[in-house]
Amino acid sequence: MLTIYGVYRSRASRNIWLANELGIPFKHVPVIQHDRLPDPQAAGARLNTRSPEFLKVNPNARIPSIDDDGLVLHESLAINLYLAKKHGGPLAPANLAEEGEIAMWSLWAATGVEPHSINIVYHRVHNPKGPKDPKIADAAVEALRAPFAVLDTALAKNGHLVGGRFTVADMNVAEIVRYAGAAPELFAAAPRVKSWLAACQARPAYKAMWAARDKEPA
Repeated sequence: MLTIYGVYRSRASRNIWLANELGIPFKHVPVIQHDRLPDPQAAGARLNTRSPEFLKVNPNARIPSIDDDGLVLHESLAINLYLAKKHGGPLAPANLAEEGEIAMWSLWAATGVEPHSINIVYHRVHNPKGPKDPKIADAAVEALRAPFAVLDTALAKNGHLVGGRFTVADMNVAEIVRYAGAAPELFAAAPRVKSWLAACQARPAYKAMWAARDKEPA
């Protein structure tokens, strides 16, 4: 059986969404980020990324991780690529060209979007590492204007990133773009991105993941 390690309020949400989409049964182990606890090493502390039990799964002390019948993987986007390809169907690449495109968009989002979109969360919504800095948020918005324009143009063809259908590429990129939600000016300038993200988040599998996330302690 597939085991997913990580709380919903983490990048594990990406893997849980995908499992929901594919109808994969899984065991959920809610490992919390250690820096969300006052003392992660205290007796009785919640299972966290610095807990000895979890460090045996992922010595990098990060979530998510999965154990798929003995295969242990880390990194949320890579996990999604693996699960989609393993289980097949429309979410997966139909051929080698699509596999390349899906990997391209996933890496594009991870390297060119997420470093900035996460700063919008930290500095316009909540910063777990210190005070919010509006200047950092504003700089992140400016850095994302060009990538959002690229994404908007790519979606103009048929509303999806690869193969004219909803794939794991849409999932991976949407979960990274989501972090920029506190910058409505970006979405106003990229209306196709706005409607595409809304369509991704309207999917029943996403709604199920988000409902469980809302029930999880903040």
